[in-house]
Amino acid sequence: MTTDSSADPQGLASRAADAAECVSDTRALDVVARLGFAALAVVHILIGIIALRLAFGGNGEAEPTGALEEVAEGRLGTPIMWICAAGCAGLALWQFSEATLRARHLTTGQRIGKHLSSGSLAIIYGSMAGTFARFALGNGPDSSESTVDFTRTLLASRFGVLLVFLTAAIILGIGLHFVIKGVRRAFRPELQAFEDTAHGRVIEVLGVVGHVAKGVALLLVGGLFVVAGLNHDPQGSTGLDGSLKALQYHPAGVYVLTAIAVGLICYGIFAIIRSVFGRM
Repeated sequence: MTTDSSADPQGLASRAADAAECVSDTRALDVVARLGFAALAVVHILIGIIALRLAFGGNGEAEPTGALEEVAEGRLGTPIMWICAAGCAGLALWQFSEATLRARHLTTGQRIGKHLSSGSLAIIYGSMAGTFARFALGNGPDSSESTVDFTRTLLASRFGVLLVFLTAAIILGIGLHFVIKGVRRAFRPELQAFEDTAHGRVIEVLGVVGHVAKGVALLLVGGLFVVAGLNHDPQGSTGLDGSLKALQYHPAGVYVLTAIAVGLICYGIFAIIRSVFGRM
C-alpha cells in the first residue's frame, strides 16, 4: 500500500520550507541585505567621527541615533533613511531565514546556536530598520533616553536588579565576543576573496582594530548597566554616548576615547568592504 505524499503534513511542510528557502536565496534579497549591512557600517563610521569630535572638545551624540540625526537633517536625509530602513529590513529577513529555514540542515547543537545568534541579529536589525523609518518620518528617538527608560522599566519590575544585571551580562558577553574575534582574527573567513593579498593585510588590520574597539565600547556600555543595577539608578545607564562621554573626565580618558573613535571608523570601513565582497 502506497502513501500519497501530498497528503502527508510533514512532507507538505518540508516542501513549503524548501520553497521558502529558495526564495530567501534570491539575488534581490542578497543585494538588499548587503545594503543594510553597508548602512550599519556607515553608522559606525559616523559614530566614530562624532566620538573623535568629542575627544577634541566638540559636541554631538556618539550613538546610532545621534549619527542618524545628523544625516536625516541633510538635504537627502529622508530618502537615505528610507533606503537604509529597507536595507536593514532585508538584512533582518535574511538573518531570520538563517535562524529558521537554513538551520533545519544543522545538527541539534548547531541549530540551537543558530537560533540564538541569527535570531538575535534578526531582532537587532529589525529594530534598526524601525529606527531608520522613524527618522524618515521625522520622529527619530534619542537612544540615551531610550536606554534610561528601558533600565527604569526593568528596575520597576519584580526582578528588576536581576534583569538589569542579566542585560549587562549579555552586553558584556557580546563585547567580549568582539574583542576575542578581533584578537584571534576570527573574521578572516568572511573575506576570503582578499586572503594572502596586500589588500588583505590592510583589511585584516582594519578588522582587528575595529572589532576590538567595538568590543571595548560595548564593554563600557555593559559596565554602565552594572553601575545602574548596583545603585538602583536608571540614570546610570546612558548607552554608548554616555559611556564615551564619561571617558572625558578620566586622566587618560581622551586618549582612550580617541582610540575607540578611530577603531569604530576602522570597523565601519571593514564592514563596508565585507558588505560588498564578504560571504553572506
